[in-house]
Amino acid sequence: MPAVLALAPALAVVALQRFVEWRYGTMGIVGLLLLTVGLKANNHTCSSIGAVILALMFAGPAM
Repeated sequence: MPAVLALAPALAVVALQRFVEWRYGTMGIVGLLLLTVGLKANNHTCSSIGAVILALMFAGPAM
């Protein structure tokens, strides 16, 4: 049972990454990667760059 509990979040993360890559392409994955690494490493610059890339990707068609 504990293996299933550990596997579920990992599958959710992989599914989110695949969706972002499918919907927003390579730059979406780069933005998500920078945001994730920045948050885990507590690096504000890296997480800010990732957040800006994702914001530009999401708002791109609206502009």
